[in-house]
Amino acid sequence: MEIQKILNDRFLLFDGAMGTMLQKKGLGAGKLPEIYNIDKPQIIYDIHKKYLDAGADIITTNTFGANKLKLKEFKYSVEDVIREAVKIARSAAGNKFVALDIGPIGRMMKPVGTLSFYDAYEIFKQQIIIGSREGADLILIETISDLYEAKAAVLAAKENSSLPVFCTMTFQENMRTLTGTDPITMVQVLQGLGVDALGLNCSLGPKQLSPIVDEVLKVSTVPVIVQPNAGLPKIEKGETVYDITPSEFVCEIKKMAEKGVAIFGGCCGTNPDFIKAIKENLNSLKPKKLSNKRLTTACSSTKTVIIGQEVKIIGERINPTGKKKLKEALKTNNIDYIISEAIVQKKAGADILDINLGLPEIDEREMMKKVILELQGIIDIPLQIDSMKSDVIEEAVRIYNGKPIINSVNGKISSMKKIFPIAKKYGACVICLCLDEEGLGETVERKLEIAEKIINIAKAYGVPEENLLIDCLTLTVSTSQETVLETLKAIKMIKEKYNVKTVLGASNVSYGLPNRKAINVTYLALALGYGLDAPITDPTVEMIMDVIRAFKVLSNQDKECKEYIEFYSNKSCETATVKKIEKDLKQLIINGMKEEAYLKTKEILKTREAMEVVDTYLIPALDIVGEKYERGIIFLPQLIRSAETVKASFEAVKEKLIVEEKNKISKGKIILATVKGDIHDIGKNIVKILLENYGFEVIDLGRDVSVKEIIDTAIKEDVKLIGLSALMTTTIQSMEETIREIKLHKPDCCVMVGGAVLNKDYAEMIGAHFYGKDAREAVKIAQKIFGV
Repeated sequence: MEIQKILNDRFLLFDGAMGTMLQKKGLGAGKLPEIYNIDKPQIIYDIHKKYLDAGADIITTNTFGANKLKLKEFKYSVEDVIREAVKIARSAAGNKFVALDIGPIGRMMKPVGTLSFYDAYEIFKQQIIIGSREGADLILIETISDLYEAKAAVLAAKENSSLPVFCTMTFQENMRTLTGTDPITMVQVLQGLGVDALGLNCSLGPKQLSPIVDEVLKVSTVPVIVQPNAGLPKIEKGETVYDITPSEFVCEIKKMAEKGVAIFGGCCGTNPDFIKAIKENLNSLKPKKLSNKRLTTACSSTKTVIIGQEVKIIGERINPTGKKKLKEALKTNNIDYIISEAIVQKKAGADILDINLGLPEIDEREMMKKVILELQGIIDIPLQIDSMKSDVIEEAVRIYNGKPIINSVNGKISSMKKIFPIAKKYGACVICLCLDEEGLGETVERKLEIAEKIINIAKAYGVPEENLLIDCLTLTVSTSQETVLETLKAIKMIKEKYNVKTVLGASNVSYGLPNRKAINVTYLALALGYGLDAPITDPTVEMIMDVIRAFKVLSNQDKECKEYIEFYSNKSCETATVKKIEKDLKQLIINGMKEEAYLKTKEILKTREAMEVVDTYLIPALDIVGEKYERGIIFLPQLIRSAETVKASFEAVKEKLIVEEKNKISKGKIILATVKGDIHDIGKNIVKILLENYGFEVIDLGRDVSVKEIIDTAIKEDVKLIGLSALMTTTIQSMEETIREIKLHKPDCCVMVGGAVLNKDYAEMIGAHFYGKDAREAVKIAQKIFGV
């Protein structure tokens, strides 16, 4: 499938919703749509045909939920379901294209949930191998709300098939995914992984998606796909309907086409009429080719750092060389110490963190994996993977949730042969050292010669210039005084000649001299003046940060001196130099340091009552974290990490209560359940974690729960609040029925509802007392009900 060739002449058009169509054909609550591939194949064939007749170029197989976790409670295997789905689509498609539809697994990945990156990869791999073998033309990974899950799916697709890969994520109205990814970060990571098209689908109507689409179009260098819902859901005569017509829908689609979106389709609530309207309205138009230039970026899952627009600081402190305490922490597996070093550097002003764990006494690969998995759930700034071993680098880059920097490659052929394939495969940036088989380049000419060789060979491997960060390297001024300015001149000349950015570790320049700080900061200031983009340095050294802040003002990077004024106006003895994390229990919880929080809680409990600790430290800390979450300062991974840290503190509290033979803490009982017919429990599990940490006793009934079980449990336990969750549009009616029966049989019980297919108005329509838009809101509802 030559996508770009097609898009030179016309738009590509996918089909619309499958679930909506199947509901009209009798799909009831508790039925998995994918089962129809085997039980009622003619219905699936007819739906495909209707979309093709409406003008779709690509039809998606009925395999959205065809993974081993979702199918384990049904009688058909993943092999059976996908094989039949592709067979039906292939027979209907004729000379049109068939996309293997891959939806989310249905469980949250670590650190938010329990599913590992490796397990997610294997689940996707199974689906992709079967679908590719059976005759799909491309792979559509869709409705993904977690960038980490998207990465696992894309890698599974790229490594186990030769088919084009499209990937769309689902965003909320706050322009973030459920786990906090913004549009620019999504683009940087997915196009780095080599997808053929990327974009958005589901959750919102085209009008609500429009500002998010605009952000994607600003930076994407690959075709953009948009598949909106047919507006927002509502109930009419007992049925779920959506609130915009095909003509209203296509009005927004046309605007997106004029801006640069090239591939369209529909999601929840759309039908062949919507696809026909798109086809008719775009017939006279041709796709607008995107002309965005690649940016030099490093990304966490929630933040993109653009290198080259202003000075960015790479924190160097997580490196055991010359650091006794860090060496000891690595040997004793003291991850909290490493976390504290990361937090210190971020607070001091680091934009990116270098992670070097090279110590002969430890298993560097395993430690690197562990540290990255921990840090990416706590720190929102990108990481730089630093190792002498290519296998350590590849494993770290693979499991990293974002787009990292690799530190490093050099001009030796053996080095480039190992590192550039990794950088290409994962879309990572690479620090390139100006040294080769002949040694370190000391003159400007040699540095340029080595840099040019590295750049050309990188291109041959498919690594673009924008992903290269050249380190011109500097020797110590005490022994090589005549060479230190050569490094600075080389920085300027390399940037003028190539589309690369530059980094430099400047602290080596002062080795062997007294008052090293003076030499270091002066050399740093000179390097910045020559065009250095990202110093690798210690951000906790006040003199260094003073120079960088001043340079940003003088070079017009800090517009209107805002950052400079804000920092120095608020500067105090406490904030002037960040050397260590305050060991206050609340701060430990906010920072997500589980082991230290547990030990600190035990220490406080020696002199204070258990409930005093809960009310004075634990709940206020969660409130602070919750407020940061609501304001968009932190996102779901950090929220869950803090909640897990509180759980560690609660363990210490419970231990004391058991010793004192006192009753357990409970501010009230709450039932949580995913309604009958819905096998997703992502949102419910997040709500459970937070409610328990606020002291509520949660009775978790699980997924696909019958109305009878919910009511019987509510009566038996005399519960005042029930939380119901639904992710699928096909199970909203089940939720409405459940609420109706609860009101009839347990009228003194309130119901709060939540889930991706709901909004406040919709919740009111189906009779819920409260709408919990997220876990934080669910806590507020519980506190209101129980008066705490």
